[in-house]
Amino acid sequence: MESREQLLKELNIVKAWESEQKDLWFWEKIGRLPFQLLDRLTPKILNKKISEALNELGNYLQAGGRYLISEAGTLRHIEEVRHRSEGHHRVHTQIAAIEDVETLPLRILDQAADEIIHNRTKLATLQGATTGIGGILTLAIDVPAVLGLSLKTIQELAICYGYDPKIKQERIFTIKCMQFSSADIVGKKAILDELSDYAANDQADAQMISQLQGWREVFATYRDNWGWKKLFQLIPVAGILFGAWINRGTLKDVGESAKMLYRKRRILERLNELDKQNIE
Repeated sequence: MESREQLLKELNIVKAWESEQKDLWFWEKIGRLPFQLLDRLTPKILNKKISEALNELGNYLQAGGRYLISEAGTLRHIEEVRHRSEGHHRVHTQIAAIEDVETLPLRILDQAADEIIHNRTKLATLQGATTGIGGILTLAIDVPAVLGLSLKTIQELAICYGYDPKIKQERIFTIKCMQFSSADIVGKKAILDELSDYAANDQADAQMISQLQGWREVFATYRDNWGWKKLFQLIPVAGILFGAWINRGTLKDVGESAKMLYRKRRILERLNELDKQNIE
């Protein structure tokens, strides 16, 4: 386990990243303005597919749904990363459950998370390029696909840091990570405040459940942010480049946000454990 000094250093890295999230690029600020116009321009079939995808996310939040992943593959990946990092000659206890991940060195968890983000971003880029070939016809396929890939990636990162996405409270945290990746400056600050309470307060999960009762409103931001970008993908053939760029950016943002937010939780929990040991 890391020392208190090491954990505090890593926590400062996360806090520096959080500070960077409070500024939006100028073009993103401009892009967030004409939502009403975009609503009229966005084809009905695209709006329908986005609505269907958001309904699936509602089902995931309540009951797991079809987006809930199996943990076995992610645990095997973490096991492989540990062997590469520490050497095959060392005797290791097999990682058989998510609980076994909690005590692994932070550098191993980070490496496993980085590799997942890299692989999922490549997959999303290829997917965006493929569905950009046919303009509107294939875009309707891409929308729920990239939403599903985003959600599954966040769940894999949850497992990387020792959290079980099957638990409802963790599904709520998953949704918050996805919301954070597409929120504006005000939304990011509010979510960071909520999640800091979540890590420090055992009752915070109940508060977050209450906040997410109106989850359709929560994802209005996600839909609007996506809508204007996806319009560029409607141009046949040229949509290949736009589709690849848009999906790559989406997964990169989702992966980075989820990694840092789960990483912060794990660091804070380890600091709390050290404090308890010192008291005892």
